[in-house]
Amino acid sequence: MTKPLSVAVAGLGTVGAGVLTLLRDNAATITARAGRPMAVTAVSARDRTRDRGVSISGLRWYDDPVALAHDPNVDVVVEAIGGSEGQGADLVRAALAAGKPVVTANKALLAVHGAELADLAESKGVALAYEAAVAGGIPAIKALREGLAANDISRVLGILNGTCNYILTQMRERGIEFAQALSEAQKLGYAEADPAFDVDGIDAAHKLAILAALAFGRPVDFDAVHVEGIRAISALDIKLAEELGYRIKLLGIARRTEAGIETRMHPCMVPVAHPIARVDGVFNAVVAEGDFVGRIVLEGRGAGAGPTASAICADLIDIARGRTTPVWGVAARDLSRAPSLPMSQRVGAYYLRLMVVDRPGVIADVTAALRDHHISLESMLQRGRAPGEAVPVVVTTHDCEEAQMRAAILRIDALEAVLETPAMIRIEAL
Repeated sequence: MTKPLSVAVAGLGTVGAGVLTLLRDNAATITARAGRPMAVTAVSARDRTRDRGVSISGLRWYDDPVALAHDPNVDVVVEAIGGSEGQGADLVRAALAAGKPVVTANKALLAVHGAELADLAESKGVALAYEAAVAGGIPAIKALREGLAANDISRVLGILNGTCNYILTQMRERGIEFAQALSEAQKLGYAEADPAFDVDGIDAAHKLAILAALAFGRPVDFDAVHVEGIRAISALDIKLAEELGYRIKLLGIARRTEAGIETRMHPCMVPVAHPIARVDGVFNAVVAEGDFVGRIVLEGRGAGAGPTASAICADLIDIARGRTTPVWGVAARDLSRAPSLPMSQRVGAYYLRLMVVDRPGVIADVTAALRDHHISLESMLQRGRAPGEAVPVVVTTHDCEEAQMRAAILRIDALEAVLETPAMIRIEAL
């Protein structure tokens, strides 16, 4: 019989325990598809006594996860610790330096240090696999890197955080505000006690940086990603978007233009007819557009023990079969050096909601500010009349530059009749 692939797992939380469970429950299927048996033989975690719902009896235990990289009986290391710094990062570097393939679900590590780690993996001739780092069980990485390898990708975008998508879905379906939706998501376990990483867009932006590097064959560049979260989205904005034929989603968008590469993570108004508008709850979706394949849409669960373990084990099967691909799809020498574009150069339409005092001349002042910054209106919507009191006024624009819109908003915000900073949401032509 072919020698089993010996796997070490660092981190035995939801993901790591899920990997042990999947490898044991589906052992026959995995052996057939890998061409050899596969078994976890060594593990590392913070607490040896914790009940994880899966037995670790008989496995070599290491208090220091980095020691897994130096175990001569380990063939491949699975890193499920997380974080861009610390023990997870140290383990990945040590394992690659020791010539061991690494499978990781660590999007933060790849987004921040992916260029360095890719160079190390290439220099050692070993795999650095990360299907689980983006969109959980959705095979987005393999789709971009392998399935669409012959295409020039013009755009990749997606709903990349299930927590935010769940919150926005609840706000739309029930008419509740962000704070209530977040609180309920926390009670259900969909959001952390400290939700900032999710609701401020950082988690999803890490994933977008990875997708952009793959889609355009360029070094990963998290610092170039424009990041906004969903805290400022109101139930009123969601209701008004529906009236205008849109839904609000937190989208990551990476787009190739003649001037360079856009990478931006922010709330968007998307047409209700687009497939991504109908992706609700905790589900994720990834959309890629290639010159020969056209548009493809992948949807599924973006987190959790089962989906993430599924992606990790798919990478382990590739390693067992000897299938390797450069980390970003091409060798380091062939990576694109296309520049990253600042958010100020984004061109598109916009939604503005103003809370204004209902009195003559206010709309004229607003439209004058837009006109003076060369922004043309597509539509204007006012609900009801309340002379002398606050009313919402909604404006949608034709395409303009972000810098123009920002300048116009500053001028509008300074108007005496405007009672709060205008709410601005970008409209995406998908």
